[in-house]
Amino acid sequence: MIDLSNLEARFGAGNYAPLPVTIVRSEGVYVWDESGRRYMDMMGAYSAASFGHCHPRLVQALTEQARQLDTISRAYFSDRLGPFLARACTLTGMDLALPMNSGAEAVETALKAARKWAYKVKGVLGDQAEIITAEGNFHGRTISIVGFSSVAQYRDGFGPFPPGFRLVPFGDAAALEAAITPNTAAFLVEPIQGEGGINVPPPGYLAEAERICRANNVLLLCDEIQSGLGRTGRLLACQHEGVLPDGLMLGKALGGGLLPVSLFLARREVMEVFRPGDHGSTFGGNPIAAAVGLAALETLIDEALIERAAAVGAHLLNRLASIKNPIIRDVRGRGLFAGVELDRDVASAGAVVIQLLRAGVLTKDTHRNTIRFAPPLIIDESQVDWAVDRLTEVLEDVAKTDTLLG
Repeated sequence: MIDLSNLEARFGAGNYAPLPVTIVRSEGVYVWDESGRRYMDMMGAYSAASFGHCHPRLVQALTEQARQLDTISRAYFSDRLGPFLARACTLTGMDLALPMNSGAEAVETALKAARKWAYKVKGVLGDQAEIITAEGNFHGRTISIVGFSSVAQYRDGFGPFPPGFRLVPFGDAAALEAAITPNTAAFLVEPIQGEGGINVPPPGYLAEAERICRANNVLLLCDEIQSGLGRTGRLLACQHEGVLPDGLMLGKALGGGLLPVSLFLARREVMEVFRPGDHGSTFGGNPIAAAVGLAALETLIDEALIERAAAVGAHLLNRLASIKNPIIRDVRGRGLFAGVELDRDVASAGAVVIQLLRAGVLTKDTHRNTIRFAPPLIIDESQVDWAVDRLTEVLEDVAKTDTLLG
């Protein structure tokens, strides 16, 4: 038998360090390895598998559309794109939507729109526009995006970076207000920072950021690529504070776990700065992506997955918070988007993740020595209980041995 993990390591670039498991099949909240062992997926492909793996309705939408019409490019209209964009705009309260593929592409689209809006609408002088972002952010991997990351590794070796970005502390509305100048085009922020460590800002932060942006004629751009589409128990995480941004990025779950689909949605004044030829994508908005994206949005509503995430997410957070173990420094999150931060002097979150793998739970560590949990929204309370019980057992074992540093 071919050693598939070695084959991938032999011919693949070393930009990932996969856990020692090879997945060959998936269904619902479970995946199976090549030996037939079942694991519970508590990471959900960074929210991309929010509907569960191989959801029958989404697979049907994909296969039926693939048999009917595939990619034709945006040089022509298709019968699939209009209904998809209309549904996305209606659900989110946005006026217009621009389809792309990856989340990073949606963010890049937002940055381009914000800059052109600054020049064409706000009146900022050419090439002087600034965009404010938050420390600890993760918006993608392109040159411009890593250029305003505060994580040294994401920047190391990739400069020089495009200018025009300023960083402020996440969760600090006063710092945002102090950083705004007449050249400020936009404030780009994740309502909850995912990769940064499942960082939830103080109550009222997003609402105050919205007020500050409105008062200063600055666009509020919310990156909901991980936190959106029901993940936190609302359609959008910013809705917990009644915030309606000027621009919005969606991705990951929008493709139903089957293919990359993303959107930049915005107010008409912002989106109408684009003219034919300004921006585009060969695959963005292709009929298959549009069919799956529409099916994903309809499934989210029809199966009441937003409400499910709110209820089961509260159970998840309560169970995690009830674990009595001195290794745990903090439990934070909202809905089915949770992080357990560990004392880095005692245990490495990465090493604990390996132990969880052996116990049958798949997840991944992230910044601040945090284990993240973002399972499919279809998960039920008994499945949550099983996964949290495994975490409890692993942490108890770590506490007994005193140290598990990776």
